[in-house]
Amino acid sequence: MIIYDGIKSDFLTSVENDTIAVEIETNIYNKMKRHTAQNEFRAWENSLEYMYKVLTDKDIPSEAGIAIEYNIPQTSKRIDFIISGYDKQDKANVVIIELKQWSQIEHVAGEDALVETYTGNAKRKVVHPSYQAWSYAMLIQDYNESVQLEKIRIYSCAYLHNYRRQEDDPLDEEQYKLYLEESPAFTRGQVPKLRNFIKNCIMTGDNTEIIYMIDSGKIRPSKSLQNAIASMLKGNREFIMVDDQKVVYEEIIALSQKCMQDHKKRTVIVQGGPGTGKSVVAINLLAELTKRKQYCTYNFSR
Repeated sequence: MIIYDGIKSDFLTSVENDTIAVEIETNIYNKMKRHTAQNEFRAWENSLEYMYKVLTDKDIPSEAGIAIEYNIPQTSKRIDFIISGYDKQDKANVVIIELKQWSQIEHVAGEDALVETYTGNAKRKVVHPSYQAWSYAMLIQDYNESVQLEKIRIYSCAYLHNYRRQEDDPLDEEQYKLYLEESPAFTRGQVPKLRNFIKNCIMTGDNTEIIYMIDSGKIRPSKSLQNAIASMLKGNREFIMVDDQKVVYEEIIALSQKCMQDHKKRTVIVQGGPGTGKSVVAINLLAELTKRKQYCTYNFSR
């Protein structure tokens, strides 16, 4: 489901008229019957002003499609910003941009793809923004029939518009290199680099045609957990974890290592409603802990 959609020129006009956050707020209520928190409203106003600055480039086509707060089907996850269009070979492309207002982060040693930052009124472990953007792109690519049939290419990146990057920055630690290569992270002062990233993917507009193809695409059935285990044990990625799924996974891996070291038993209860990804976490843990020669069983019941 798309909360806000239009073309680039529509978006620029809405930001210039200071109505973009109101339009999103109204659409969320009309489509989801959900009231918007004040901090979320302010976040839209702030982050979308920066995206306005990025898109005021005549080489980014005025007819390029724009979607804001796109809800990934079968999940509670929403993509902050999407731009669609065609490249110089006239191939359909989409650029996913995860917007972050963070001003500082700390790297988390030994836990893949996790960082620490102040969010939600507390210092928390969260996924690296490049991992987040990449994992969202993979979800759409793996499970959207239109993307597969129409060969729509999905590119992703993160934009930390308040974050001042420094030499030897924690954002660029070696443990995040793989995700940064797949999904670069742009920071304060890097508007030209982000523009070039977009322009390399989108040279002509599509009038939101590609976004609508994705939004109307059928969700293909998830891959069989049983058939995926053998592939995962060989090191292949089958079920991509997003956001809290990845945080929980890394926490459990760390605890399992601690149990192996001090020979104490520990219990972890993962709670979540239907579709939150408990089985995704479990099957990834089964594969990884088995690779580490730990005894694991997976019992599924309804």
